Amino acid sequence: MGLGQTYGVGNEQITERNRRWAATMEGYDGDGAAVTVAHKDSTAKIGLAEAGGFLDVSREAREDRLDALLAPGATRSSGAGNRARAEEPDEFRTCFERDRDRILHSSSFRRLAGKTQVFIFPDDHQRTRLTHALEVAQVAGGIARATGLNVALAEAIAIGHDCGHGPGGHASEDAFDVFVPTGFDHATWGADVSLSSLNLCLETLDGIRNHSWSRPAPTTPEGEVVSWADRIAYVCHDFEDAVSAGIVTPDELPEIVRQRCGARRGQQLGSFITAMVRTIRETGVIGMDAAHAEALAAFRTFNYESIYLRDASLHQAGTVVAMLRGLVEYFAKHPHQIPDVGAGVVTPSGDDEILHQAVAYVAGMTDRYACRQAIALLDWPLDQLPRGIDR
Repeated sequence: MGLGQTYGVGNEQITERNRRWAATMEGYDGDGAAVTVAHKDSTAKIGLAEAGGFLDVSREAREDRLDALLAPGATRSSGAGNRARAEEPDEFRTCFERDRDRILHSSSFRRLAGKTQVFIFPDDHQRTRLTHALEVAQVAGGIARATGLNVALAEAIAIGHDCGHGPGGHASEDAFDVFVPTGFDHATWGADVSLSSLNLCLETLDGIRNHSWSRPAPTTPEGEVVSWADRIAYVCHDFEDAVSAGIVTPDELPEIVRQRCGARRGQQLGSFITAMVRTIRETGVIGMDAAHAEALAAFRTFNYESIYLRDASLHQAGTVVAMLRGLVEYFAKHPHQIPDVGAGVVTPSGDDEILHQAVAYVAGMTDRYACRQAIALLDWPLDQLPRGIDR
């Protein structure tokens, strides 16, 4: 029977494809060993035997080999890492690999899939905060790998760097500022609130906390690489998204950008990454040569004037600020509707703590959930919701 032919079982329709997929439930017996393999014809082996023994792939052995490959100023992985709460080391993963994995599986990172990068409710091919973070990790990892830095630390910082962002992009920082005594900064909020339960290494938290150029410099070279990687990634991909949305065209780019870096994202990323790698390898300083840095600055200025500060963006930001402030004020008045507070997981000790929990809850929302909450709780008019590039 063909794959499209179905079989009736009660109220269900089971295809031949379904049957073949279900038949793999338990895997297959390996060749001459008490091992289950994924494919019936699997022959994959890694050949561990080495000089009569076995290649040592323990964490300790990998740390030693990594230490020999890293540049003198690179951050070393050691045991369980430098954490606020002591832990036992992992058997196989280095401390920064564990950090990267913890962030990747966290709800704060997962919710970035529903948070604005530039456009609220992005089209299929436009970036979200999550895809932005992944692109930053690719740029940072590429630079770190080519310059002898700790790739796992760079990737951990990059993946976590925007976990403190609220819904609606940077407008959320303006919205929450009035409720946070020291002001709301997504960088510090991510390290100190959004990811605090993960007990990350202090080096990872430092890189997340200080990735913004307006913050103090990170204490590790990997953290500084992420600061550059963030800017390189968003300047290039925000422009690409704006082109696809019909807001700008490649011909509008400043001449200095087109001459030195090209008009397409692949060319631009390659130029900036190569410039950084060469600069670091030649000088030992985490930076970029003046010519490419000038082009990057001109590129970013163009984006600000043509994309981020255009009338539609400013209108969108004003709508986001009003909506999010309304939600924080609502939950500050109704704290038991905050899930952790209502479930008794968190017991606020006073008005300040209640307000903090309200900000934390609203800041963690995705764009769509925040809009739904505004409609349900604030009677927010549908025609006054943020509409991304359509408003």
